[in-house]
Amino acid sequence: MFKIGVVLLSGGMDSATTVAYAKSKGYEIHAITIDYGQKLRKEIEYAKKVAEKLSINHKVINALYFKEVAWYSALTHPELFDIPKGRDEKEMKEGIPITYVPLRNTFFIILAATYLESLVLHKIEKEKVDPKNIDARIFIAANYLDYSGYPDCRPEFYKKINDLLKVASKLGTEYGVEMKIETPLLFKSKKEIVELGVELNVPFEWTWSCYEGGEVPCGKCDSCLLREKGFREAGVEDPLLVRLKKEGKL
Repeated sequence: MFKIGVVLLSGGMDSATTVAYAKSKGYEIHAITIDYGQKLRKEIEYAKKVAEKLSINHKVINALYFKEVAWYSALTHPELFDIPKGRDEKEMKEGIPITYVPLRNTFFIILAATYLESLVLHKIEKEKVDPKNIDARIFIAANYLDYSGYPDCRPEFYKKINDLLKVASKLGTEYGVEMKIETPLLFKSKKEIVELGVELNVPFEWTWSCYEGGEVPCGKCDSCLLREKGFREAGVEDPLLVRLKKEGKL
């Protein structure tokens, strides 16, 4: 069986754990990071570092135009919207915050599926690999438990988009190859994600979660607070903070 997977790698702790998980399952990994003009530019450099540390294929995809159509978000236009800070867990689950980027995961999955289909079609049509012997997957680090209300992190979303990929691709309609979307972290708490990442030797010191993207994490945005909670509950000192302390930045 030829196992091939495209992983959406943002540079955060969840996506780094997801790419390490996919690699541990024996997939030929092709990680992609989408540059969509996001405020958090630092995550792109961290994604490169994670890919380097895990020795996986990695591409940064230029999709800067997406910022202009998905403009109603603090992550694409921080000059228009403030990033929420200091919220407790109850507040995080009340409605969809301004850090939501319109249809971002839908867009990302379509890009990942397009890349995966190209890779697999080449295997079938040029390298003559039997379609019956191909296991093709898209891995994404969506999380339903600590999802900040984002609608594209729900299990029902992934079921529907899986169905779409079956009928929208040449792989599905002509060759019967299903590009399955894998969400290994969907029902894991941040504590469980940290524990899995430690088990898989994820280079957490080279992952970035803060929405602000400054020299050091702000410690107040939703993403920082959820990260801190995960490491604290797992009883693990955040390797990123350890590294920054050693470098004299904290």
